[in-house]
Amino acid sequence: MAFDLEGLRAAVAAHGRVTRVVIAAIRGSSPREMGAAMLVWQDGQSGTIGGGALEFQAAEAARAGRLGLSWHALGPELGQCCGGAVTLLTESWDAARIDTVDGTVVARPALPFSGTENGPETLQVSGAPLTVKRLLARARGQGVLPEAQLVGDWMVEPVLRPSRQLWVWGAGHVGRALVNALSPLPDFAITWVDTAPERFPETIPGGVTRLPATRPADLVPYAPKEAEHLVLTYSHELDLELCNRLLRHDFTFAGLIGSATKWARFRSRLAALGHTPQQIDRITCPIGDPALGKHPACIAIGVAARLLRPEQSGITRKELSA
Repeated sequence: MAFDLEGLRAAVAAHGRVTRVVIAAIRGSSPREMGAAMLVWQDGQSGTIGGGALEFQAAEAARAGRLGLSWHALGPELGQCCGGAVTLLTESWDAARIDTVDGTVVARPALPFSGTENGPETLQVSGAPLTVKRLLARARGQGVLPEAQLVGDWMVEPVLRPSRQLWVWGAGHVGRALVNALSPLPDFAITWVDTAPERFPETIPGGVTRLPATRPADLVPYAPKEAEHLVLTYSHELDLELCNRLLRHDFTFAGLIGSATKWARFRSRLAALGHTPQQIDRITCPIGDPALGKHPACIAIGVAARLLRPEQSGITRKELSA
């Protein structure tokens, strides 16, 4: 898990001061991993540290202004069946504090629970320990980001950087369902393309870049060659042109919505455009899991599962990018 700086910045812009609760350490079983976080403000919250009694009590403590480290035995204390224990770090963030983050790693003192809103902020602390300094040096000098972890009395988290570039071609019913399903996942940076602004919904999820273009296929050269693509426009001709351009451009994964009949016709037409059978085989069609049904949400669930387990396509990501 990583520190979602942009998500925190958006929450602070919308709600003012926001409290962030992060799982700093785990012993035994836990409903979420280290680095999982939620944001809490007076009349709402976002994100999750696992739900249940732990999350409810943590949100109440955050609203009461109780900051710092706190320890929770999930079974004896909260009646949860996980059987482990977690350490939570609860911090207050505003725009001024966000501006101090360098954009690579967030490292700061994680002081014991103070019981007051500003307690941990006002105490004097020594400089970062040597272990933390080494983690920061590796991140800045070598680009090796640390995992979220509690190092002594310091919390260290890498800033979220999506590792997968996903281009969704088409903003119809299936495109919307796919973007709604995939946009909450931190690994994906989504670029969403269609032929006109009115093709998109009024509200676009955070982390999604909307690109209206009269000729969408002309945008293919601007996609990173390691990007993944989902082609599902309203036009078979546009779908075909996108497949043609993608095969000439390169990609890590490309999936096309369609039936077996559509794909058979596309294979013939792509061959006529000069692509070999081996090249054409790199495109996956149909996408998703046909057994789930044809409802847009069913297609989105199948596609999301496939993307999250790319080895199930029969072609590994390493092979696709070779």
